[in-house]
Amino acid sequence: MKLGVNIDHVATLRQARYAGVPTAAVPEPSVPEAARAAMTGGADSITLHVREDRRHMQDADAHAVRREIPLPLNLEMGATPSMLDFARALHPDFVCLVPERRQEVTTEGGLDVASRAAELEKLVASLTSSGCRVSMFIDPDIVQVESSAAIGAPMVELHTGRFADTAGAERTAELRRLVCAAQRAHELGLEVHAGHGIRVSALPLLAQVPHLSELNIGHTLIARAMFIGLAAAVREMRAAVDRAFPPA
Repeated sequence: MKLGVNIDHVATLRQARYAGVPTAAVPEPSVPEAARAAMTGGADSITLHVREDRRHMQDADAHAVRREIPLPLNLEMGATPSMLDFARALHPDFVCLVPERRQEVTTEGGLDVASRAAELEKLVASLTSSGCRVSMFIDPDIVQVESSAAIGAPMVELHTGRFADTAGAERTAELRRLVCAAQRAHELGLEVHAGHGIRVSALPLLAQVPHLSELNIGHTLIARAMFIGLAAAVREMRAAVDRAFPPA
């Protein structure tokens, strides 16, 4: 099981202090340093989300990580023409298309591929021709899975937020949705990833979802890093993932 580490909230913390100080000599914390620490801890890839309004990650952050960190880079981005231009300039290894709303604090819910199929099909084709493998960040919904396959996306990332933030019967129902969505994605030849809100405690249950090949985890790692450091937090998560998803 591959572990992608999302370092967005490192930039969130920096911008809380330095967004209004563009000439600061050493704005901290450093995004490339965070990526380097994640790599030291055992990350298989680095994920970052450059939003169209640049509220946390900045263009320079993404380019610095791309230039300095020898790990695959996964760019999360909104499905817009301006972000397509940015992705072409950045040349990430992967692009994950996500929904964006100005008022949200973090990504809430999956992309509605079914209602935007014609538009997204063109975007996927353009990104693919630029050398990026494209993933659709979707809710665990069969219609969204099938729509993602129909527009030519090779991968889906199943939104695990509701699963992560519920308990009891509701969590069981969300787990079932993830299982069914992953199974259908596999039947359609899609690579299956999962992400959003995943904590160590959720991993044993999440291991019941078939055909997962990568988890993208961010917030809980940054929170844990406040107490033990980011490299150690990633190392801890790496060990937990390996226990929950042992090699076949």
